[in-house]
Amino acid sequence: MLNSIIQFSIRNKLLIGLMTLGLIIWGSIAVTKLPIDAVPDITNNQVMIITSAPSLGAPDVERFITVPLEQATRNVPGIIEQRSFSRFGLSLVTIVFDDKTDVYWARQQVSERMVQAQQQIPAGIGAPELGPVTTGLGEVFQYVIKTKPGYESKYSLTELRTIQDWIVRRQLLGTPGVADVSSFGGLLKQFEVAVNTDKLRSFNITISDVFDAVQRNNQNTGGAYIEKGPNVLFIRSEGLVKSLDDIGAIVVKKLDSGIPVLVRDVATVQIGSAIRYGATVYNDQGEVAGAVVMMLKGANSNVVIQDIKSKIAKISESLPEGVVIEPFLDRTKMVNNAIGTVEQNLIEGALIVVFVLVLFLGNLRAGLLVASVIPLSMLFAIIMMNLFGVSGNLMSLGALDFGLLVDGAVIIVEAVMHKLSHHSGFKESTKLNQHQMDTEVETASKKMMNAAVFGQIIILIVYLPILTLQGIEGKMFRPMAQTVSFAILGAFLLSLTYIPMVSTLMLSKKISHHPTISDKMMKVLQAWYKPSLQWVLRFPKWVVGASAVAFILSVLVLTTLGGEFIPKLEEGDFAVDTRLLTGSSLSSTVSTTQKTAKVLLQRFPEVEKVVTKIGAGEIPTDPMPLEAADMMVILKDKKQWTSAKTFDELAEKMSEALQDVPGVATGFQFPVQMRFNELMTGARQDVVCKIFGEDLDSLARHAAELGEIIKKIEGAKDLYIETVTGVPQMVITYNREAIARYGADVEEINRVIRAAYAGAEAGLVFEGDRRFALSVKLDKGIRQDLDNIGNLMIGVRGGEQVPLHVLANVSLQDGPYQIQREDAQRRITVGFNVRGRDVQSIVNELQQKVSAKIELPAGYYITYGGAYENLLHATKRLSIAVPIALLLILMMLYFAFNQLKYSLLIFSAIPLSAIGGVLALWIRDMPFSISAGVGFIALFGVAVLNGIVLITEMNRLKADGVADIKSIIMQATQIRLRPVLMTAAVASLGFLPMAISSGAGAEVQRPLATVVIGGLISATFLTLLVLPCLYFLFEHIKPRKKKHYVVAVVFLLFASVTAQAQTLYPVKEQDLLLLAREKAMVIQQQLLQEQFASAMLGTARDIPKTQVLTELGNYNSISFDGKLSLIQNFASPGYYRDRRVLLETYVQRAKQYTILQQTDLDKLMRELYLDMQYLQLRKLVLMQMDSVYSGYVQKAALRYEKGETNLLEKVSLENYARQTKLMLGNLDQDVKAVQQQLSILLQTEHAWLPADPLSPGKQLFDTALIRQHPLLGVYQSQIVSAKAETDVEKSRMAPEWQVGYNNQSLIGWQTKKDKTESYADFGRRFSSLTAGLTVPLFNQAGKSRVAAAKINEAITSTHAGIVLQDLQSKLAIEWQSYQKHRSTIQYYEQTALKQADLIIQTANLQYQNGAISYLEWGILVQQAFDIRVQYIEALRSCRMAEIMLLYLLPEKK
Repeated sequence: MLNSIIQFSIRNKLLIGLMTLGLIIWGSIAVTKLPIDAVPDITNNQVMIITSAPSLGAPDVERFITVPLEQATRNVPGIIEQRSFSRFGLSLVTIVFDDKTDVYWARQQVSERMVQAQQQIPAGIGAPELGPVTTGLGEVFQYVIKTKPGYESKYSLTELRTIQDWIVRRQLLGTPGVADVSSFGGLLKQFEVAVNTDKLRSFNITISDVFDAVQRNNQNTGGAYIEKGPNVLFIRSEGLVKSLDDIGAIVVKKLDSGIPVLVRDVATVQIGSAIRYGATVYNDQGEVAGAVVMMLKGANSNVVIQDIKSKIAKISESLPEGVVIEPFLDRTKMVNNAIGTVEQNLIEGALIVVFVLVLFLGNLRAGLLVASVIPLSMLFAIIMMNLFGVSGNLMSLGALDFGLLVDGAVIIVEAVMHKLSHHSGFKESTKLNQHQMDTEVETASKKMMNAAVFGQIIILIVYLPILTLQGIEGKMFRPMAQTVSFAILGAFLLSLTYIPMVSTLMLSKKISHHPTISDKMMKVLQAWYKPSLQWVLRFPKWVVGASAVAFILSVLVLTTLGGEFIPKLEEGDFAVDTRLLTGSSLSSTVSTTQKTAKVLLQRFPEVEKVVTKIGAGEIPTDPMPLEAADMMVILKDKKQWTSAKTFDELAEKMSEALQDVPGVATGFQFPVQMRFNELMTGARQDVVCKIFGEDLDSLARHAAELGEIIKKIEGAKDLYIETVTGVPQMVITYNREAIARYGADVEEINRVIRAAYAGAEAGLVFEGDRRFALSVKLDKGIRQDLDNIGNLMIGVRGGEQVPLHVLANVSLQDGPYQIQREDAQRRITVGFNVRGRDVQSIVNELQQKVSAKIELPAGYYITYGGAYENLLHATKRLSIAVPIALLLILMMLYFAFNQLKYSLLIFSAIPLSAIGGVLALWIRDMPFSISAGVGFIALFGVAVLNGIVLITEMNRLKADGVADIKSIIMQATQIRLRPVLMTAAVASLGFLPMAISSGAGAEVQRPLATVVIGGLISATFLTLLVLPCLYFLFEHIKPRKKKHYVVAVVFLLFASVTAQAQTLYPVKEQDLLLLAREKAMVIQQQLLQEQFASAMLGTARDIPKTQVLTELGNYNSISFDGKLSLIQNFASPGYYRDRRVLLETYVQRAKQYTILQQTDLDKLMRELYLDMQYLQLRKLVLMQMDSVYSGYVQKAALRYEKGETNLLEKVSLENYARQTKLMLGNLDQDVKAVQQQLSILLQTEHAWLPADPLSPGKQLFDTALIRQHPLLGVYQSQIVSAKAETDVEKSRMAPEWQVGYNNQSLIGWQTKKDKTESYADFGRRFSSLTAGLTVPLFNQAGKSRVAAAKINEAITSTHAGIVLQDLQSKLAIEWQSYQKHRSTIQYYEQTALKQADLIIQTANLQYQNGAISYLEWGILVQQAFDIRVQYIEALRSCRMAEIMLLYLLPEKK
C-alpha cells in the first residue's frame, strides 16, 4: 500500500501540490486559533466548601461545621482526598476528585450533600457555599485600585473598596471565561450603629434592645391593590432606612414618662467598616484596594486575559477622577516568557537542522527540500492540536525536535541522491528527463520506505506509554506526547506523498559524478572510521563486554544522581510567603510588610513593584491569618538584572536582606508554583511533612522537634512550622449557677457578646442598586478596652441588667489557633523549600534522621508530601510506562525483520543510548526528574533508527549473495555511514538550543534535551562499533529451530484468538443454496409474514363491540326511574364472507413473496459462489505468473550488474513482477470480501471455499417456464386480492342489522289489563326488544370506493403484463449471451489454451538460445498468461448468463 501511495503521488503531482497548499492554508488558520498558555494546567479536580462563621473559634468551627461537612461528603464517588481547614471564623473543606470525574457533576453531588450537612449545623452559625470553578492556573490577573498622586486625601480606603466592589467587579464578572473576582484589601463600607454602654446603662437598655429596634424598623411591605373606578392602585410601604438620620430616629424604648429613647440617644450612627481579615499594601506607600480575577476551569487563558484587559480599559473610563486600576500580576508575562523560549528554541533548532542537512547531503536543494517538511509537519500538528483540544505551551511545543520530523525525508532523499550519483546506468548520461527522474525517485523511495516508515512508527509507538501517564505528570507530559505524535504523523504522511513528488521536481536532473563538500567530508570520516571498525572486529567479544560494563557503571551512576519531580519553572516574578509572629495584629502586619517592600525596592534595582496581600480575601480560597502575607515581587526583565544572574541567587540575596526587618520570616517561590503546591497538597512549600494525630499540643511539640532537624539539613530553606496552639485568646467561661440565679440564658448572653464585638447585621441599607450592611456593635473605643468585656450589661429576668463578669469568668488564655484535617484525621504541617539540591536526597536524609531522633506515640505518624510525593507517584507510573515502551519497540522490530536475533541486535542500541543519557546528566550535575525520565523514553525510540538502517543494509547485501560477514559489515557501514551520522546529528543537534537555553521555562526542557543529546551521541558512536561486533557474533552462531518456537510462544495467545476465523470450509453449490434457505434472515422474515397473514384470518368476522347503556333520573315521571339497554350491531353476512376471502388472498400473496425471495436468494448465492470460483482460478494463474517472473527477476539483476543488459529491461521485468504481487494481494482481499458477505448472509463465522470446479454447464432450458416465474405469481396473487377487495367494498354497501334489549322501571300506579291499578316500585321491571336496519341511502362514497377498487384491478393486471414483457426481454438477451459465451469457451479449449502453452515453451527456448531479448520474452509470456486470464473471464461470463437463465426459468419446488 505504501508503494502504491508513493507511485500515486509521483504520477499525480498537481493533486499532491493542491493538497499541500490546502494544508498550508488550513494550518495558517489553525495557528491563529491555537490556545496559548505557559504550562499545562496540572491542578486536580477540586471542589471547595467555604463557610464563614465570624463568631466561632477554631475548635467550634471544626466541631459544628467542618466535621459535619466532611462526613456528609465522604461517600461521593470519585473522591481521592479530603482536606479541611478550621480557623477562627472560617471553615474550608477541599474535596479532591480523580481526573475522570466531571467537575460540574462533582459540584452537583457535593451541593446535594451540603443540604444534608446544613441540618446538622446549628442555625445562625454559617451557611456553606461552594468555591469558584477555577484551578491553580486560574488566578490569571491581579490588580490594585489606588489614587493618582495628589488625590490621596480625596478617596479613603472605604471609597476605594466600594469602587472595586460596585463598579469594577460587577463589570468584570460579565467577561467570558471569568469564574469570579475576589476583592482584597480596603475597608468594606457599613452603616454602623456604635453603641455607648454608659448611655445604655442610664436608660436601662441592652444592646439586644437596640438591635431588635433597628431590625424591626427597617422593612418594606405591600398591601396588594385596590380598585378605584377603572384603575388599580397598588399598595406598598416605604419603611427602609435611607440615611444616617433615618437610623438615628428609630425608637428603641419609651420611658415611663412617655419620652421615646431614640437610637441616636444611645449610639453614634456613622459610616463604618466591617471587621477586616485582610489588607493590600502597594510598595511602601500604604494600603490600597485590589482583587484577583479567577479564570473558569478549562477556559483559554490567552483569550480571557485579553478580554479582561479590554474590559479594564473600558471600566477605567468610567472611574471617578483620580482613581486608577493598576495591574501588578498578569499571566501574559509568564506566557510570553515561556512561549518566547519555545519560539527561540524552535527557530534555532530548525536552523541547525537545515545546516546539518545541507552539510551532510552536500546539496542545497536537497537540504531545503528535507527542511520544508519541518513547517508543513508543524502546521499539521497545530491542526490536530486544535481538533484534540491541546493548547500550545511550554510542554506541548517545547519538546519538538525537528530532527525527528525529518528522519523519514532524510532517508528517502539521501537514497535518491545516492542512486543518482552512484548508479552505473547513468555514467554516460548528463541529464535525466522527467520520466527517468520519476522512475528513479519512485524506485529509491520504495526501496527505503520500509526503513523510514518503521523508524517513524517506532518513535510514534514509544510515545504511546506517555499518553497513559496519570496525575500531575500525565497532565504535564501528555500534551507533549500528543504534539510530537501529531508532528511525526504529519511528517510520515509528507514522506509518503510530498517528498517523493517534490524530489522529482526540485532535485537537479543533471548527473554529476564530481565529489561535493559532503562527499569530501564523508571521505575523511570514512578514513577515520574504517580502521577503527576493522580493529574492533578483531576483538568483538571484548568490545561487547566493555559496552556491558559501561552500561552497568551508568546504572550505578544513575542511583547517585538523586531525584526531583519537575524542575521549577521560572515565572518571572517572586511570590514571597511572609509571616510575622503568631498573633500579630493586622496593623502590625501592614506596617512590617511596608518595611520589607521598602528594603527590596531600595536595595534591588531588579524590583519593579511590590504588592502585598495580607490575610484572606473576599473569597477565601487561599486563607491566611492576619500575620501572614503573600508579597508579590514584580521583577524587571532578566536582561536588566545587576544584583544576581539566576532566580535562586536573587532569592538568596533578598532573603538575607529581609533579615534586617525584625520578626519576619520569608519563603521565596514563584506565584503559580506556590498556588499549585497549596491547591494540590494543602501547603505552599516544595516539601511538606505531615504529622497525623489527635492531640493538638502533642502535634505542635513533635512539629517543633521535626523543625529542629530540618534546620540542620543542607538545601532546606524557608522552614515553616504550622502554628496550631499557643495563641492568646479572651475566653469567657459561663457560671451556670449564677446564670440560673439571675434567670439569664446562654443564648441571650452569646447574642449580646456577638453583637457587641463581632457586630450583628440588623439589615441592609440601599443606595440605588448598591447595598450595604447595617451593623450594630459597641463603640470602637469601648471595644478596644479589655476590661469592658466583663462590664458588658446582660438583660435578665424582670427587666434588670447584670454585668457579664457576674455571670461568667473572663480570662486571657492560650488556645487553639487553627486545625487542619486530612481524610478525617487531624494533622500539622512542617514545610520547607528546596534550593541547591534535589528533593529526593533531602527527603531520604530527613527520613533517616527522623527515624533516629523522634519517637511518635501510638496512632501518630509522619508522611512526606509535596513535590516528593508527586515524584514517588510519577516514578511508580514510569516504572510501568518504560518497560511497555521497550516491549513495544521490540515487537515492532520483530515485525520489521521477522527474526528475533536481528530485533535483539537493534534493541541493543537502547542500553547503549542509556549510557550517554546518564553520563550527560551526571556531567551537567542534574538530578533525575520526570522530565529526564520522559527524555529517556523518547531517546529509546530514536536510538533504534540507526540500527534499523544498518541491519537493513547488511541483510540486503547478504541476500545479494555476499557471503563473507566482515565484507558485509564493511560495505554496509560504508554505504550507510552518511544517513546514520545525519540522522543522529539532526536528532541530537535539534535539541541543542533546548539543552543550553536559559530562558523562562528552560528548566523543564533542559533535562529532557540533555538526556536525548547525550544518549544519541553514545548510541551513534557505539552503534557504529558495537553493533557490527554483535552482528558478527550473531551470524557465527548456528541457528536452532527452537528459536522459532520461542517466538511462537510469545504470539500463541494472539494466534489462538484468530484461529477460528481463519478455518476454511469447502462447500458444494447445492449445499450452499440449502444452507442459505435455512439460515438467511430475509427468508425467515418472509416466513414470519406468512404467519402474520394466517393469523389475520381470525379477524374476518370482526363483530362490533356490544353497547351497554344506562339511564337514571326523572325521565318518565317525577319519580326516580332506572333503565338498562343492550345494543349489538351486525354487518351483512355477505360482508363477513367476502372479507375472509380477501384475507385468504393475502395469505397466498405472502407465500408467493416467499417463493420470490427464495428465487432471488438462490441467484445471489450462485453469483457469490461463482465469484469465489472465479477468484480461485485467477489466483492460480497469478501464482504461476509470480513464480515465472520472480525467477527471471533475479537473473536479470545479476546480468544487469555484470553489464550484459540495460536498465530498461531490468526495470520492465521488475515492474511485471511487482504488478503481479500487487494483483495477488488485491485478489486475496477480494476473496475475503466475498467470504465475509457469505458469512453475514448465512449468520456464521465460517470462511467458505468452492468445492465445485468452474465449468460451463450443459443444462437444457424450457423457455415456457418464463410464465411460471415467482414475480408473475406475486402479481397474479395481487390481481386476485384486488378482485376480493372490490367484493368487500360492494358488501359494505349492504344494509347492517341492529338488535337490542331494554329493561326499565316505571315507578307509580299502573293500570293492568283487568282495569285494576297496582303500584310499581323500583324493583318491578319492564322489558322490551328492539330490532333495526341501517340502510345506506346516501351511498355515493361507497359507490366511489367500488369504482376505485375496479380501477385498481385493471392497474394490477396491466402491471403484471408489463412484468411478463420485461422478463421475456431479459430471457432473450441472456439466452443470446449464453450461446455467445459457450462458443467463446469452445474456442479457448480447442485452440487458444494450447497456443498459450506453446508460446511460453517457445519464448523460454528462444530466450535461452539468445534469439530474443528480455523485453520480447516478457511480452510473449504476458500474452500467454493473458490468454489464460481471458479464458477464465469467458467461463465466468458464461456461468453468469447461465445463472440468469436459471433465475428466469425456475423449476417447480
